[in-house]
Amino acid sequence: MADKKPLISVLVPAFNEEANVRRAYAAIVDAFGEMPGYGYEIIFTDNHSSDRTFQILQEIAREDRRVRVIRFSRNVGYQRSLLVAYKAATGDCAVQIDCDLQDPPNRIPQMAALWRQGHQVVYGIRRSLTDDWFTAFLRRAFYRCINALSEDDLPLNVGEFRLVDRRILDELRRVDDTSPYLRGLISAMGFSQIGFEYDREARVAGESKFPFRAMFSLAVDGILNHSLTPLRIASMTSLIMGTATFLLLIGYVIGKLVFGQEWPAGFATTTILILLSITLNAIFLGIIGEYIGRIFMQSKRRPTPIIEASLNDEFHSQPEHAPSRVGSA
Repeated sequence: MADKKPLISVLVPAFNEEANVRRAYAAIVDAFGEMPGYGYEIIFTDNHSSDRTFQILQEIAREDRRVRVIRFSRNVGYQRSLLVAYKAATGDCAVQIDCDLQDPPNRIPQMAALWRQGHQVVYGIRRSLTDDWFTAFLRRAFYRCINALSEDDLPLNVGEFRLVDRRILDELRRVDDTSPYLRGLISAMGFSQIGFEYDREARVAGESKFPFRAMFSLAVDGILNHSLTPLRIASMTSLIMGTATFLLLIGYVIGKLVFGQEWPAGFATTTILILLSITLNAIFLGIIGEYIGRIFMQSKRRPTPIIEASLNDEFHSQPEHAPSRVGSA
C-alpha cells in the first residue's frame, strides 16, 4: 500500500451555475494534470438548481467516473450543502472550491504540498477582492468583527477555499447542526493550520449567489455560532440600565422626602423613558430569540438534507478507493 496515490476529494457546491460547471470541471482536471502523484474525485453538490446545471453535471458524470454528483430535493442553503459534501468525501483530504472559479484551482498543488508537510488544514487568505469597495469593506469588517467577538481564533480574510485532512473529515461526519458555519467550525477544531495568500479572480460567467442578504445571514450565523458576546452585551446593558433606573428612583425619593422637592409632572420625559425601555427590550429580546430559535431548530431533529439523485457513488464505494491516510498526522 506504500505506493498507493493519495486521494484528494474536490468539493464544488453549485446552484444555477450552468455557465460555469464545465469550466470548473475542466480547470480542476487541468490542476491535477500537474499532480501525477495524486488521485482525485470531484463531488458536485447541486442545491436544486432551476437551470440546466444538473443536466450538465449528469453529462459530465457519464463521461468521467471520478465525478460524483449530489442533488438535493430542495435548496438547503450553502453551508448545509457543503457539510453534506464534506461527509461524502472519501479522500485522504478534501479541497473546497467554489464553482465560479474565483478561487483558482491551480493553487491545489500548493495546498497539497503544504498538507504533505503535516498541516491538517490549509486555507487561502484573500489578498485582494474583486468586489466593489463597499462590499469589500463589509467583508473585511465582518472578518475583524467575528474574530473580535469569537472565543475561537478565526483567521482574518479567509473564505471557503481550503484543504482539510481526513482527520477533520472524520470529525465533520459527527456534526449535526441545522445552521452550520463551517469555516469557523473547522478553524475551531485546532490541529496544525496554515494559510497562504492569493488574489481572488473575477467571476466571468453567471451571477453571484451571495447578495447582501445572504452575506448578512452568513455573518449572523458566524457570530451566533461562535460567540456568546451578544448575550453578554444584552445582560450588561440590562444591568446598567437597571442600576441607573434604581439610582434615579433613590434620588427621586430622597429629593421628595428629605428636601421636599416638588417634581413637575413630565409627560414627555415619561414617554421617552417608556419608548427607550420598549426599544431596548425589543433589541435584546431579538438577540435572545436568535439563540432560542437555533435551540428550537436543533431540538426538532429534522432529517438531514434529502438527496434527490446521486451519480457515480457505486464506483467510489469499492474497497480500492478507501482512504489511505497519506499525509495524516
